Amino acid sequence: MTIRSFAAGLLLGAAFVAAPAHAQNAEALQIAGSSTVLPYAQIVAETFGETYPDFPTPVVESGGSGAGLKQFCAGVGPETIDIANSSRAIKDSEKETCKAAGVSDIQEVKFGYDGIVFATDAAGPDFKMTPALVFKALAAKTVVDGKVVDNAAKTWADVDASLPAWKIEAYIPGEKHGTREVFEEKLLAAGCKETGALDAYKASGMDEKAAAEQCHAVRKDGGAVDIDGDYNETLARIDSNKQGVGVFGLAFYEQNQDKLKVATINDIVPTVETISKGEYPVSRPLFFYVKKAHIGVVPGLKEYVDFFLSEDMIGPEGPLAQYGLVPAPDAEREAYRSDFDAGKTM
Repeated sequence: MTIRSFAAGLLLGAAFVAAPAHAQNAEALQIAGSSTVLPYAQIVAETFGETYPDFPTPVVESGGSGAGLKQFCAGVGPETIDIANSSRAIKDSEKETCKAAGVSDIQEVKFGYDGIVFATDAAGPDFKMTPALVFKALAAKTVVDGKVVDNAAKTWADVDASLPAWKIEAYIPGEKHGTREVFEEKLLAAGCKETGALDAYKASGMDEKAAAEQCHAVRKDGGAVDIDGDYNETLARIDSNKQGVGVFGLAFYEQNQDKLKVATINDIVPTVETISKGEYPVSRPLFFYVKKAHIGVVPGLKEYVDFFLSEDMIGPEGPLAQYGLVPAPDAEREAYRSDFDAGKTM
């Protein structure tokens, strides 16, 4: 992580309020977090740098939503990042961590939507998924004849005869990624409930919390493989294993349609249109979080957020939509801007 340096003589641990403004004039905004949000933030940062030559181009890095929020919550001052990108909402526990480190005023900025898709090698067969089938294939424990047992399915066809007879090997987001939480809630948890496994877990003696956690648990026998890197790593796995199945963001899939074939979920093809209409079931809002204490101190921070939220960026004709962002409705986009301008904090 590149951290902005101080002018000679400043103490490394000093807060921004102790540093003269000229000490930061030549330093770029520091942004980190979600690999899903990464390409959108990079597009905005590069365009911002070209549009506002008086400000350095912001530095945007990845690492996952959880990792970015951890950096964000490390404190206030020049040794900390200004913005955390996230493909999920910040958790209450993360807010408490922020508060304990002095990050008491956080501005949440939602800027659009994205879908989560399953995809295979472009030359592979069609996959028609449902949350129930995903759960039956990837859950650590399933229910057979009313009993909770370790998942014994070896191939997708073992799960359902309509699926290919490929060995189950799914590349899913690692636990530090915001995409993992959406995957768990909208696919595993939904499938757990649909199949009756949730009730079976509770009937076996698990309490409500333990049963819910079991719904999220994935098999550890190679059927579900955590990917801690970004979607490029998942793509590389599929390139080396033509029968692998990967989980991606819609935008990444759309940029790699020559290499990937997307699966349907509940017979719905994931597209910008099906997500914006609420038809595709596995979608989520995208966020970034701004350290309010840095606004007015870090040059270009407010200008960057204003630029990000402009119609030129997040509108239906902007470059983010062209890359794959699902724009929010007109009124919602306007609310994003008014909330930020009003200084609304969490």
